Amino acid sequence: QVQLVESGGGLVQAGGSLRLSCVASGSIFGINAMGWYRQAPGKQRELVVIITSGGRTNYADSVKGRFTISRDNAKNTVYLQMNSLKPEDTAVYYCNLQQMRDYWGQGTQVTVDS
Repeated sequence: QVQLVESGGGLVQAGGSLRLSCVASGSIFGINAMGWYRQAPGKQRELVVIITSGGRTNYADSVKGRFTISRDNAKNTVYLQMNSLKPEDTAVYYCNLQQMRDYWGQGTQVTVDS
């Protein structure tokens, strides 16, 4: 089994920044694709960004230029630096790891106040 634990969410004013972290533990083999998704109230979960095992990234258009994903493979950790936050970024953010199947964290709330 794989466990993912997110941290770093909170309340921030529009234009502010937050940094999310996700630590993976358990039966992890090699370097896997990881990513961040988010789900706003009443909406479906959507992709924010993924980073492949080779380090390639794919961002949602809505966050390009504002969010940056990075990873520390030695620590099995992925980060999401979120700048210039907007009220529409308000959501629960979930960490994802792909290893034979999708694994999900419990989510961390990000609230952007206008």
